[in-house]
Amino acid sequence: MHETVATGGLSRRSLLAAPALLGAAAAMGAKSALAQRRDPRELRFITSVGLTVLDPIWTASLVTLNHAYAVYDTLYGIGQDLSPRPQMVAGHTVSDDGRTWEFKLRDGLVFHDGEPVLARDAVASMKRWWRRDSFGQLVAEAHESLEAADDRTIRLKLKRPFPHLLVALSRVGALTCFVMPERHANVDAYTQIKEVVGSGPYRWIASEFNAGSRTAYEKFTKYVPRNEKAERTAGGKVAHFDRITWYTLPDPATAAGAIQAGEMDWWEAVPTDLQPMMEKARGVVVQPKDPYNWYGIARFNLMHPPFNNVKLRRALLAAIHQEDYMRAAFGDDQRTWRGCAAMMPCGVKYVTELGKADMPALRIDAARKLVAESGYNGERAVVLAPMDYVQLGAFGQVTADLMKRLGMNVDFQPVDWGTQIARTASREPVERGGWSMFHTSGSMVSMVNPALNGYIRGQGQKGWTGWYDKPEIEAMSQEWLASPTDADQTALFDRMQRTLFDDPPLLPLGQYGVYTVRRSDITGILDGSGSYPWNVRRTG
Repeated sequence: MHETVATGGLSRRSLLAAPALLGAAAAMGAKSALAQRRDPRELRFITSVGLTVLDPIWTASLVTLNHAYAVYDTLYGIGQDLSPRPQMVAGHTVSDDGRTWEFKLRDGLVFHDGEPVLARDAVASMKRWWRRDSFGQLVAEAHESLEAADDRTIRLKLKRPFPHLLVALSRVGALTCFVMPERHANVDAYTQIKEVVGSGPYRWIASEFNAGSRTAYEKFTKYVPRNEKAERTAGGKVAHFDRITWYTLPDPATAAGAIQAGEMDWWEAVPTDLQPMMEKARGVVVQPKDPYNWYGIARFNLMHPPFNNVKLRRALLAAIHQEDYMRAAFGDDQRTWRGCAAMMPCGVKYVTELGKADMPALRIDAARKLVAESGYNGERAVVLAPMDYVQLGAFGQVTADLMKRLGMNVDFQPVDWGTQIARTASREPVERGGWSMFHTSGSMVSMVNPALNGYIRGQGQKGWTGWYDKPEIEAMSQEWLASPTDADQTALFDRMQRTLFDDPPLLPLGQYGVYTVRRSDITGILDGSGSYPWNVRRTG
């Protein structure tokens, strides 16, 4: 029986206690709201974390993405088969040489301020999106010109064919290409937009926004859904409720009680501990969403010590036990989670578990030796973990415990999700408020190809926070873009993974699924990494 490297003396009960304590005040403040008489035309939704950032291009946070899908719309969405489907566009044409694309906006598109959605709004939105998104940046590099040919026609001219263009425009999971009014889309992509004006099925109610605690939306009566079945982010986005109110209840016991009492309708994600109880509760349904869809990540800051040291990063990679992370966050029920020795999620086409030799789950003495051999010299490592996000908080505590036992100088800083987002945008060293590592997760659908997967891209200062600079990865991403869509990509993916294990930008912590909870009279919740508000209705 091997020595447990990661969890040490930490129990799951202690790992889950911190978010409950952090959320106690918020839960007490929510009681008066929960006790109010419920209007059947209102959907009451419990978010996993509070909404603090409103701009879905400035951050890749899931809670901001959920907010954005309620209020904005996209040119393309994805169906159940994960293929692109027209959403705001009626259709498109492509020139014979594959270099000129024209997209025609469909009829009836109106922004929440009453102004029509025009092609110039979409053009400006695409340009803002491709400044931040890793896949979008590849589109930008390939484009020659992008313009509004008329009020309804978007014309994109390319330097070379880009066969995966619709995949880029329909991307989900992070930094989606949402269409905003031109005046908002013209704001620098690295500056947050504070006003929210979309053209989606729900309108954000600014006067009811309490950052991190509560927000609300009302049905946008001028929205015209597509006349198609709703699937993931595509099809007819029909708003069945007059109003949706989001509540943040960081104490899981309070959230569970509110659902059981019928004070709330839908809980975004139930902690594994409470799932058996909720499955037995009367009038409650526990619904799985995309098993193993989520890929746990510990992200390095590669700009500053100590993790600008590749040998130290490889030493940590060799020391982690994915099972310790998964059990700490989700318990012993392995229907919920699995290990995956890969730099991309297992289950993605062409991904193989190439990392078993690089992730041997070393005993503590062997792992300490690797750390010493790396040249680590006691530099302070600031480790962030969002304690209001239960599983990510558990991941952070496991990592901090591991690093301390490896003899590292660890400064573990439990934070809330909004604070983590703000902190990880900083490029300062730890002496000036910077960070060394943070914990998050990404959805499988946001990592299904090298161009989409911003977590592994080597774009340096232009890329995802942590700023991994790896020209070889960028060259392989371009190689994938130029290859036929039906080609066997296993060899390319293997080469990419080999590079990533040799110079790791992150620690893969395992894969897990999310179970959402709803009252039995709530139906129509769609599959997907987000919690989409359309198609959801109350029956009976």
